[in-house]
Amino acid sequence: MSSSIPLRHLRRLSTTTTTATSSPSISISQAKSKLRTEYDPDKAVEIYSSISKHYSSPSSSRYAQDFTVRRLAKSRRFSDIESLIESHKSDPKISEEPFVSTLIRSYGVAGMLDHAIKTFHQMDQFGTPRSAISFNSLLSACNHSRQFDKVPQLFDEIPKKYTRVSPDKVSYGILIKSYCEAGQPEKGIEVLREMERKSVEVTAVTFTTILNALYKQGKEEEAEKLWSEMMKNGCELDVACYNVRIMNYQGGEPQKVKELIDEMSTLGLKPDTISYNYLMTCYCKNGMLDEAKKVYEGLEGNACNPNAATFRTLVFYFCSNELYEQGYKVFKESVRLHKIPDFNTLEHLVEGLVKKKKIKEAKGLIRTVKKKFPPNSLNAWKKLEEELGLVSSNAGSGEAEEAKVSTG
Repeated sequence: MSSSIPLRHLRRLSTTTTTATSSPSISISQAKSKLRTEYDPDKAVEIYSSISKHYSSPSSSRYAQDFTVRRLAKSRRFSDIESLIESHKSDPKISEEPFVSTLIRSYGVAGMLDHAIKTFHQMDQFGTPRSAISFNSLLSACNHSRQFDKVPQLFDEIPKKYTRVSPDKVSYGILIKSYCEAGQPEKGIEVLREMERKSVEVTAVTFTTILNALYKQGKEEEAEKLWSEMMKNGCELDVACYNVRIMNYQGGEPQKVKELIDEMSTLGLKPDTISYNYLMTCYCKNGMLDEAKKVYEGLEGNACNPNAATFRTLVFYFCSNELYEQGYKVFKESVRLHKIPDFNTLEHLVEGLVKKKKIKEAKGLIRTVKKKFPPNSLNAWKKLEEELGLVSSNAGSGEAEEAKVSTG
């Protein structure tokens, strides 16, 4: 793997230079699909640099840009991130605020807050107007960088320095999120009261942020008071609001979780995969694995698709109850749907399969995940393979089992 972004990719990212040997252009949706499973940062850059200019509007390409930056940040290639983002500053679209906002956001995603702040202050030389759009990107960059104390500071300083910048409901929501992430939901509530005094709309997202923080701190009584306030004020509740409440009750009786899901449906809200995952987890924690399996099997009927958390939960609890063969069946389905659980979960499944003398299945599982997991996790799988005595020269049977896993 190279230690820096190949020059040809940086050239492709700049509108000032084009080459005849450029990779074929691809759409945003094609790039997203490839980036989800690409862990090599150089290859991620190559995919991103191949996005057609026709699709490269700030809003549509933001996901691909953030994904590429995350891949580089994970490899601690911050100079390459700087080269990648700075290359965009020669683009004619640099005078458009949404475009600059994506650059600020990406620096935040990389944890390079100083660069995000610098880019915000450079907007004058770019001839780019400022508004709440770029201001909110800057505040979000602070949260992405986990420098939560910077949000209140910039929230106060920026509108004073740039008089055309005025905080909106989103700005206040980001400020509240910073306090909640810092473990200070009470300060978030103070901001909430300020919003009410200034007649700034309080969104369901803002309420939910505080609600979640209160539940996480075990302040259930305060959280329930806030919920009642939301209901009284006619706040437009959404699925995310209910999921936060359901999350709090997943460790208790399944009946309470079911009641909340039914309440959602009564209000015309559609419970999602997260809602059902919490119900499934609740059943598992109460030793009701058959009921949990019914929830899983009923997802499609409820117009929901299982996600990685669905499979992780089922495999974990099947293994905890030594039901390794059932766990293996669930694993095979996760492979088919490209939603494979994490190493720690599958480690227990492999150990259980070996314990039950299901050696062929254990080898097939490892061969499958070694192809699906990022390169930085391969050493862990190789070590587990050696510890369990699964390394053998007879690759044929393992590959046959891998094929069975992949096809279900």
